[in-house]
Amino acid sequence: MIKIAFIASEAVPFSKTGGLADVAGALPRALASRGAEVRVFLPFYRVTREADRTLSLSKTAGAAETDWRGGRVRFGLRVSHQRGYSVHFIEQDDYFDREGLYGTSAGDYPDNGERFGFFCLAALEAMRKDSFRPDIVHTHDWQSALSLAYLRNRFSEDAFFKGTSSVFTIHNLAYQGLFPREILSAVGLPDNLFHHEEMEFYGRVSFLKAGILYASAVTTVSPTYSREIQTPEFGCGLDGLLRHRSEVLSGILNGVDASEWDPAKDRHIAARYTPDKREGKKTCKADLLKTFGLPIDEEDIPVMGMVTRLAAQKGLDILADALDGLFEEKLRLVILGQGDPSLERRLAEAQKRRPDAFGIRLGFDETLAHKIYAGSDLFLIPSRYEPCGLTQMYSLKYGTIPVVRATGGLEDTVQEFDPETRRGNGFKFREAAPDALLGAVRRAGKILRRKDLWASLVGNAMACDFSWDRSAEDYLRLYRGILGSP
Repeated sequence: MIKIAFIASEAVPFSKTGGLADVAGALPRALASRGAEVRVFLPFYRVTREADRTLSLSKTAGAAETDWRGGRVRFGLRVSHQRGYSVHFIEQDDYFDREGLYGTSAGDYPDNGERFGFFCLAALEAMRKDSFRPDIVHTHDWQSALSLAYLRNRFSEDAFFKGTSSVFTIHNLAYQGLFPREILSAVGLPDNLFHHEEMEFYGRVSFLKAGILYASAVTTVSPTYSREIQTPEFGCGLDGLLRHRSEVLSGILNGVDASEWDPAKDRHIAARYTPDKREGKKTCKADLLKTFGLPIDEEDIPVMGMVTRLAAQKGLDILADALDGLFEEKLRLVILGQGDPSLERRLAEAQKRRPDAFGIRLGFDETLAHKIYAGSDLFLIPSRYEPCGLTQMYSLKYGTIPVVRATGGLEDTVQEFDPETRRGNGFKFREAAPDALLGAVRRAGKILRRKDLWASLVGNAMACDFSWDRSAEDYLRLYRGILGSP
């Protein structure tokens, strides 16, 4: 039995800001169902404590100590037993009992380097306290990457971790955890790591670089993204290092939680439906239009949905420039999200100009998100880059056809529909430009008007399998390869 220690900064249902939480919440369960022994290590945030009070997610499991900033620091341990695996929380209120996970609307917490340095070290100490000797330590993004620096530099002679290998998964290379040189001494790592062949990155310390350097294997969340980040365009200054480590770099596509995202079971939507009985989708569309205050008419005008951060990375500026052209195509657009204030203003102004065709809700609403996936005909994702993307997988499951820019995981999961062969599950465009986006929407519109072709396309979409079963098998093969076992 392979023993795996997941170290992550967030995981559903305990804490979440993005897709990392979905992965850290679902992949351990899929691995455990295949016989692995998995323990997930998370910070015990204020938001986790608040959820714990109502859901009884964890129980106290004692305490431990570690050397920290010149003294011994004590931290609490809590544990939550999930389906087949356990979650272990590092409780240190000075660092984690705060409003947000990484910061507030005013910006990141200035001591994030210390906070997550402590978390990484405490997670390793918690394993020792519980005598859980992992075969694989699997870390995710910069917040947990320092665990690998500690294993390499602080625990290199520790018999407990002898034989432990590691995996580092990059969910988004753009977020690197950059801090001044002084962070090394603050988190108890030697100053000689401030070197271009170690953790130094253009005059600062990069936690993410430590993960890339010190892991036995490095993964990204889609095959295409693993290739893209080895280029100057997408490499964020680390493309040279990633090319250097290309032999241990691979892309494994994320999955989606089928128990949460399934129109046949979804408790959030107006009517449930299946690939064979899709009548409920029409009811969901009417409900979505009503929710946004848009007219319901007999013409059955197409609805295009988005659930997204309002950011340039997500291509929202491209969308904003394309809005007039989109409305000429006689469709309706609904958006749920928040982000860049300037983009929020642009979209709000556009909504005032076309209240009959455009609905927008700023913020995040889980129920409304499900309604958009179920009630839309098309789902737009114009990202400039997208390491994996989960929203296109959700939309396919709901028979809502994705229109995406061909990058990262969007390239891997969406295949252009061919009306001749009736193969494919969506529409793609390559240039990050309004005209390219409009071209893909127009191709989708032509197929939508052909009911027979559209039915085939929706059938293809709903037949796609992006469950965690496939991804878990890929990870297990990777782990076994690292350990040299069959």
